[in-house]
Amino acid sequence: MNADPSFEAESSPAGGLAEALYFDSGQHRLFGWLHRPAAIDAPRIGLIVCKPFGYEAVCAHRSVRAFSEAAASLGVPSLRFDYAGTGDSTELDPEADQLEVWVENVIAAVGALRQLANVEHVYVLGFRLGALLATLAAIRCKDVGGLMLVAPIISGRRYLRELRMTRLAAGIGAEPAESSGQTRADARMEVSGFFFSAATLASLAQVDLKAPRTPPATDILVVDGNKMPVARGWVDELLASGARATYRALPGLVEMIMTAPQFATTAQEMVTEMRGWLTQLRDCAAAASERGAPGESPQVPPTAIMNLCADRAGEQALVTERPVFLASQAVLFGIVTEPEQNAARRGGVILINAGADYHIGASGIYVELARRWARRGYVVLRMDLAGLGDSATRRGQPDNVVFPPAALDDIRVAIEWMRSRGGVNDVTLCGVCSGAYHVLRAAVTEFPAKRFLMVNPETFFWNESMTIYDMHLAEVVRGSAIDRSKMLSAEAWTRLLRGQVDIRYVLRRHIRRVFFYVESMCRDAARRLHIRLPHDLGWQLEEIAARGVQMAFVFSSGEPGIALLRMQGGHSLQRLGERCRVHIIEGADHVFSKLDSRMALQDILSDELLAPIK
Repeated sequence: MNADPSFEAESSPAGGLAEALYFDSGQHRLFGWLHRPAAIDAPRIGLIVCKPFGYEAVCAHRSVRAFSEAAASLGVPSLRFDYAGTGDSTELDPEADQLEVWVENVIAAVGALRQLANVEHVYVLGFRLGALLATLAAIRCKDVGGLMLVAPIISGRRYLRELRMTRLAAGIGAEPAESSGQTRADARMEVSGFFFSAATLASLAQVDLKAPRTPPATDILVVDGNKMPVARGWVDELLASGARATYRALPGLVEMIMTAPQFATTAQEMVTEMRGWLTQLRDCAAAASERGAPGESPQVPPTAIMNLCADRAGEQALVTERPVFLASQAVLFGIVTEPEQNAARRGGVILINAGADYHIGASGIYVELARRWARRGYVVLRMDLAGLGDSATRRGQPDNVVFPPAALDDIRVAIEWMRSRGGVNDVTLCGVCSGAYHVLRAAVTEFPAKRFLMVNPETFFWNESMTIYDMHLAEVVRGSAIDRSKMLSAEAWTRLLRGQVDIRYVLRRHIRRVFFYVESMCRDAARRLHIRLPHDLGWQLEEIAARGVQMAFVFSSGEPGIALLRMQGGHSLQRLGERCRVHIIEGADHVFSKLDSRMALQDILSDELLAPIK
């Protein structure tokens, strides 16, 4: 643990109480959010919030934020943060034992919160793998007064088997491993685009919280999901060892942590349980000693910044990262990665949310791109649209809306910031999935950008009456292709004859495809006759290209967006020439969760960014 961490932070200019900051953990610099209470009285207890791992952390991002905000509303300052090598924190050696490093990160966060918020007692809330990290940290760190563990990982071996099953279900395959659970020294595991090193796999295989040991903390609250409880037996063992442990099984775990971000919801009963737990701890701490005059809180520098050294390729360019807040109808949050202060700026790039993923992008690819491009002289802003990630939500609007009607307003604000504060005029917009849709709409609306990079868009038109639950053209194209592939499947016919297939839904999908195909042919014929029809992608692409800007589409092979682009763009695509390039990456899935496809995507986007506009 770093006994004397250094800090830099930047508060929201809109007067919010959450502060984006960095703190040190050994040789690593970690990004976090400190949620301060509104109360003037000095708090006596604080809360560290430990995220789950990988895609679960992406799904639960807004929920983890909600837990932190709920704690602050009780007068308990909370610190949520990214482990080394994840999120917005500094990179980690790919061969390092992540389990060991991340436990040290939790311990460092405890020290950081004590210094930043001037609290006497620190408690830790952990989710899934974060609960395991919290427990291991509490065993080592006497400053942890208690734990709230949500669906904790009890056995490392069982967790690894679960991850391997997830990989198999995703069709990725498994890394080589011995039957005992031990992995070869050169093996690592990739799950939904996130990695465990070989050293980490070996360490996890040895972890078993049920093994005899000293209880990790005096006060322990364990909360299981009621649909998949796993920790009841461990809690019984804790009680037998003398710990003050409480067990609850509550609803909402799957919907919060294991559901895609655009559909994820916060487990409100778990939030209520946390509030009751913290209230009791807070009141007990207040009663344990007389409250003197509030202590002086440490003065935090007004600017947050993190220096990033050379990348793995050996480039020596120094780049920095810092949080920024953009003033729109709702306060927007982003991370800016840029060359060192005196280095020349070649241009700027704005990365737009992929679906409801927060600003790290699918599988963290936006972080990799931002740091790679900053080393080439670009200022890169990866931002959260309003209602997503760490941005505020517009008044009266819901969270996690992937096609918000005011998205273009947010992008316009980001471009203005890039030109006025980022110091660049050559701006590129880039996005994956729904982010690609927003990039295209910005191009159609004639936003002042010179390049528009769009990855795996699944729609080119959207209106406010549509929802993500509707049958969209991408589903029509994808589903019809799947249906055709099953025509010779005996199993598919058996399910149909048994009434296990919604035949009306299938027929409706095929009818929509026929109408879509006919409409596309008619639109293409109208273009040849120079007849302009509304909502015509071909005309829109030609008008964009006529302004002298560059467009590029990148697709994973088999994506429905490829057929949509060809059918809705028609012969206009041929007339665009080099103004609109289309790339297809074989073997990639929608979010480029495999390393080879993710590197191929980075190379293509980098070539498009660096290529001169003709």
